[in-house]
Amino acid sequence: MQTSLPLDSAAHQTASPKTSRGSLEPVLSLSNVTLEYPDGEDKTLLALDNVSMAAHAGTVTSLVGPSGSGKSSLLAVAATLLAPTAGTLTINGVETTALNDRARTQLRLGTTGIVFQQPNLLGSLTALEQLVLTGMLQGRSRKGLQRESLDLLAAVGMADASHRRPHQLSGGQRQRVNIARALVGNPQLLLVDEPTAALDHDRSAAVMSMLCELTREFNAATILVTHDTEFLDLTDATLHMRDGKLTAAS
Repeated sequence: MQTSLPLDSAAHQTASPKTSRGSLEPVLSLSNVTLEYPDGEDKTLLALDNVSMAAHAGTVTSLVGPSGSGKSSLLAVAATLLAPTAGTLTINGVETTALNDRARTQLRLGTTGIVFQQPNLLGSLTALEQLVLTGMLQGRSRKGLQRESLDLLAAVGMADASHRRPHQLSGGQRQRVNIARALVGNPQLLLVDEPTAALDHDRSAAVMSMLCELTREFNAATILVTHDTEFLDLTDATLHMRDGKLTAAS
């Protein structure tokens, strides 16, 4: 159920944990994060403005707001793809802004799954091979990955399509493979960017419901950027972004 979260003096937004991987500490914590981009000569664009939030295992936090409000920038910082200009980002107790690029990459591979707006599946690989390759990129051996990958495809309702290539799948099926791929390695943090942007209503409803169910089944902390306000009641909390600032949804 959607929760309206009160703002405290630190503007700290958090979804309370329903389950935990053994700790009440948040999987993800942003504290006073600011992100600036160069924007022409001697100018900067303020993408994130003193943002603080936390995400706990087993919860889905939806993030809504107009285009250009900073939602994608927040996801990029949470994924350690962008380093904040100021403030701190902590994942599983590790303060990431103190790490070098190599260490951040290793942390991301070990903790974070990303569901992209477009599935970006490799055309020459089957659904099963997409997942196996992801596990190998995490530094794991092929042994054992096939069984895990088949189980994940079954979890998203794609067991019978494991040997199909992207051109043989519908848009909804490709997005399901995209979600299964993000779950390889049982990530603690799941970052989801507009998963229903290219889907019709019924497929959107199915994907949103599935993401919420998988979050609880895999005990992940999920941050979900979405424009589908119709489905916000499925999530645990809703946060709103505007002009780089984060507030609780009313």
